[in-house]
Amino acid sequence: MNIEENAIESKKKSILKEKDRIRRDSGAVKWILIGVSAIFLFVLLILPLLTVVINSLAKGISFYSKSISDPYAIKAMSLTLQATLWSVLINTVFGLFAAWSVTKFHFHGKKILTTLIDVPVTVSPIIAGLIFILIFGRQSAIFPFLKTHGIQVVFAVPGIILATVFVTFPFVSRELIPVLESQGTDEEEAAALMGAKWHTIFSRVTFPHIKWAFLYGLVLCTARAMGEFGAVSVLSGHLRGKTNTLPLHIEILFNEFQYVPAFAVSSILVFLAIIVLILRSLLEKLGKKDSEVNR
Repeated sequence: MNIEENAIESKKKSILKEKDRIRRDSGAVKWILIGVSAIFLFVLLILPLLTVVINSLAKGISFYSKSISDPYAIKAMSLTLQATLWSVLINTVFGLFAAWSVTKFHFHGKKILTTLIDVPVTVSPIIAGLIFILIFGRQSAIFPFLKTHGIQVVFAVPGIILATVFVTFPFVSRELIPVLESQGTDEEEAAALMGAKWHTIFSRVTFPHIKWAFLYGLVLCTARAMGEFGAVSVLSGHLRGKTNTLPLHIEILFNEFQYVPAFAVSSILVFLAIIVLILRSLLEKLGKKDSEVNR
């Protein structure tokens, strides 16, 4: 036994020495990769963000305050938050239903459903906007019905909300599906055999396992909804003060050569993005702690 233990111990030591040698030999490669990544992030992420902040304050705090408190800017901000809120609410319901049905039930067409969930990721947002114009615009077969009942989708707030929902609806479901698949169905089946109702099974058994993925999906959905431009641009009609979201308002200011106000309004989206990133990091940290505690 002593000979075998000594052999195992010596083998472990040799493996550790080899690992240390590999680490030392790859030290230069490590720092090169870190340096390239840092330069890449600085040029493509940090530098543009700093440029936005610096240029937004180019004419002073008073001008910055005046730019972001402009009635058109406030209306655009309000509409952006409204579209984001509706998108998150609708996609939360859809994401939960879609993820649960795909992972917990067997039915024909499951692969088709999972494929369709990814359609907004692969289709250009501008094409999506054009599709909705064909469906709800004046040349649509259902337009007379919409007009009779006073429903306006194209060049109106409902169209903006619809476009935002379309481009963001995969985010919640795509975060939940892998977690639910790894969880399996054993716990739910056991709870059902013990007489638990579906809502009790979901709240007590299923949701505790997916809560961090669920919140993470909400954060991603929120971030994507706030910055949506393509589909909203097509459906909005660019009616200033009525159907312009923050990205569209920034585009109008830039096209009018009002660069400082454009950067000032852009800084609002930057600050919102930073808040979303902080929430994302906190959720990741809390999720890791929770998983370690459960282990």
